[in-house]
Amino acid sequence: MSARDEILRLREQVNASIIGQPEMVDRLIIGLLANGNLLVEGLPGLAKTRAVKALAKNLDADLSRIQFTPDLLPADITGTEVYYVASTSASGEGGSEFRFQPGPIFANIVLADEVNRAPAKVQAALLEAMEERQVTIAGTTHPLPELFMVMATQNPIEQEGTYPLPEAQMDRFMMHVEVGYPDEASEAKVIELVRDETSAGPSREDPPPVAQAVVFEARAEIDQIQVAKPILQYIVDLVFATRNPERYGEKLKSWILLGASPRAGIHLDRASRTRAWLEGRDYVTPEDVRALLHDVMRHRISLSYEASADGMTTNQVIDEIAKLIAVP
Repeated sequence: MSARDEILRLREQVNASIIGQPEMVDRLIIGLLANGNLLVEGLPGLAKTRAVKALAKNLDADLSRIQFTPDLLPADITGTEVYYVASTSASGEGGSEFRFQPGPIFANIVLADEVNRAPAKVQAALLEAMEERQVTIAGTTHPLPELFMVMATQNPIEQEGTYPLPEAQMDRFMMHVEVGYPDEASEAKVIELVRDETSAGPSREDPPPVAQAVVFEARAEIDQIQVAKPILQYIVDLVFATRNPERYGEKLKSWILLGASPRAGIHLDRASRTRAWLEGRDYVTPEDVRALLHDVMRHRISLSYEASADGMTTNQVIDEIAKLIAVP
């Protein structure tokens, strides 16, 4: 079985556990294959935590869940140096040393639940891990597992007792995924699924998990996906439209306070190539770029007061940019 067949099987198995949220599952798979981190925002009960648990269950990977709270410390995430005292031997010799005790960040898939409930210094503990795949404690650098992904969640309505994520951290997320309610048909299936899981009876045998080597093989194949020069220029034009909105009219200029960073183009290229690979193509199309544009851009654009006065959201501003930039 090819790497793509195995990844499609993984997606199918996760979708079987997460009914009514196919887009969130797709973004999870894309983030995994593109070696990126995800920020998932949605109301309580929309299967955000269940999705990442299902991904880890069907993938041969370690899962670590960190519940972010206001009293959390950076060492609670990264780990710390612990002082060990050896017992004295019969000859009267003893010893002591500092040993590094790894924190929960040392896992393949890290679920940072309600990440905005911890203060900035705790959120900043994720910065080095998310970007450089390592943490530095007491001057010593400790590499993270080769397969490493952070999925952070946050609630969009309960803002009391929360701390907005710093822009530097937001920029390190490949995608900001918004999760909505399932439709009526999916709602009924969710109820039936949970009923079946809680009912008595012999549990069915789970299929074997997908090996980590499959993910690395898929990444190597994705690296070979072709991006034509017009498509690359299209990505650049989309990014630069957020930085130089005056080129496309005074209205757009009045809405955007701060444009997207170079990571936006890098992540949009990488995510688009991953989507093309999942679709069975060896080249990227404009539809690949447009399908992921909002997820890659929405957390990288700061809107002005004029945009708020006009009732504009970030998604609507991105819609306007997509209309203004010519599709190759």
